[in-house]
This record gives sequence, C-alpha cells and structure tokens, in this order.
Amino acid sequence: MTEEKRFAVLIDADNVSAKYIKYILDEISNYGIATYKRIYGDWTKSTAASWKDVLLENSVTPVQQYSYTVGKNATDSAMIIDAMDILYSGNVEGFCIVSSDSDFTKLSSRLRESGMLVVGMGEKKTPKPFIAACNQFKYLDVLAETEKKGIGIEENNLISELDSGFEHMQDNLVQENKKSEQEISDNKEYKVTLVPDNNDAVKNMTDINVIKAAIIKMMNEVDSEEQSMNMGELGSRLVKRYPDFDVRNYGDTKLSKFLRKFDFLEIKTMGKEGSSMWVSLKSDSEQEKSVNKSITANVRKNKKRKRIYKVK
Repeated sequence: MTEEKRFAVLIDADNVSAKYIKYILDEISNYGIATYKRIYGDWTKSTAASWKDVLLENSVTPVQQYSYTVGKNATDSAMIIDAMDILYSGNVEGFCIVSSDSDFTKLSSRLRESGMLVVGMGEKKTPKPFIAACNQFKYLDVLAETEKKGIGIEENNLISELDSGFEHMQDNLVQENKKSEQEISDNKEYKVTLVPDNNDAVKNMTDINVIKAAIIKMMNEVDSEEQSMNMGELGSRLVKRYPDFDVRNYGDTKLSKFLRKFDFLEIKTMGKEGSSMWVSLKSDSEQEKSVNKSITANVRKNKKRKRIYKVK
C-alpha cells in the first residue's frame, strides 16, 4: 500500500472566509494527511470571531499575530516563517497554502524548488501569479457551489441541468449571430460552449478555449499511429500545464464527461471490462458530421421556439 503524503495546511485568515474550512480539509484529504493545520490572523479583532467554532470542530491551531502597523500585513510574514520552519523539519511532503493573496507567490515557488507538492486554495479573485506558482490550485467558491448543487449525489439532475444550459447557450449563439445553417457549416473552426460563466468572477480562471487548444496540441504531438492518449495521462498533463485546471470549474464531476463535450474528440474504452479509457482526435470528416448534426439540431430548436412565440 502506498504511503500517503503528509501535508502542512496553512490558512491566511485575513483573506479566507470561515465558511470554507470544510471544503479545505475535505479537498486536501484527496492528496494526503493534514499533519499540520494552522491558521494565522489577529484574533483580537471582531472580524475573526466567525472562525472560533469551526477551529475547535476541525482541530485547527490558531496562531496569533498582531497588526503592528496599519497597512502592513504581519500575518503573511508569520505564515511564511512557519512554512520555512516546517520545510526544514522534514516532516511533510507537501503544503496547502490557503489564501487569495498574491503575497504567497514567492513562498509557493520556494517550496516547489525544495521538492514539495504545493496545493493552493483561494477564491476566483486570486491573482494569476500565485495560481501559477502552485502545483495545483483549487477555487474554494467552486468547491462550495459544487457541494450545494449536490454534484455527484444527484447525478441525473446535474446532467439535465448541464444539458439545458448547453442548449440555451448554443441557441443564443445562433440567434445573436443571425447566420444561416450553411454559413455556419462552412466555418472550419469548431468551438465548444459549456455552462455559462460570470466574466467578472472567473477573470483569472483558465479559459475553456485555452484548454481546448492545449488538448488539440497534445493530441497532435502523440507519438503513435493511432494518435491516442490515456485519459488519465491527458488529465495529468493539463494539471501540470494549468495548475487551476479542475473539471468542477466547468460544471462537471468527471474528466470523461468534460471531454465528451468536445466534438473533435473520440473516447474509447479498452482493457478488461473497459477499465481503461483512451482519447483520440476525430478525423476531419467525423468532426464535420458532428458539427453539422449539432447545428441542425439547434436550427430546429430555434424554428420550434419561433412557432411557439407566434402562437402566443
């Protein structure tokens, strides 16, 4: 049995809400054991009162750090010093840095240089440099939204919601562009529209079109006649290239469901009882058929809606 990695979970109370504590600890349990659980802040302030109960329930050690001067963040300094002490103790194999502040960018880079697995967590407003400095980055608001919607528990309801959202976005695209079916089919750029996003909230999140381009490039670089890649390896490469890549950011619970939204990909099962899934690029003719089929379906839906509006 492979021994689990030990992690030091260090939380910046000045930049993280107490409502996320459950998601932080649940998520890091997927990577290993939280050996250190510390949270840093000025506990004499009234704003820190919301943390009291959740710290006791989850056995998180609060570290007091007074704000000596207005405008200076002494909490960050205390957290960085402790992180380096823990690093040199040799008691952990990874760090979980929880903050939406870019001040921990250099710390994350330094920990990675020492061979540590660094998992960052913060809200969607987290600056890009801090995200890029981590091995992996998780958006806490996405984790919270995912659990509230019951993703993974009521799977059928989720699929229905995603399908309706996907169809709605495609219908709007056809109406706004006011293109004919033939004009769209002549377009050789195949685009994938996923669940709607709030542009302000996800300004730092890796765009879906960037992920799409990376997948195409990776598949074209595969050194095999079939030009296919194991799905697990593809997911691993995406995480290495984009630390914040997580299918939950795009409304899915599994990598396979996420990849099936791309019309240019073909997914096959191999091995005993279909235990292994492989991804490959469709041929040009297969892609064209897939796009035309999608366009035809959308045009029919638009015509149906127009008839309904006329009746009303």
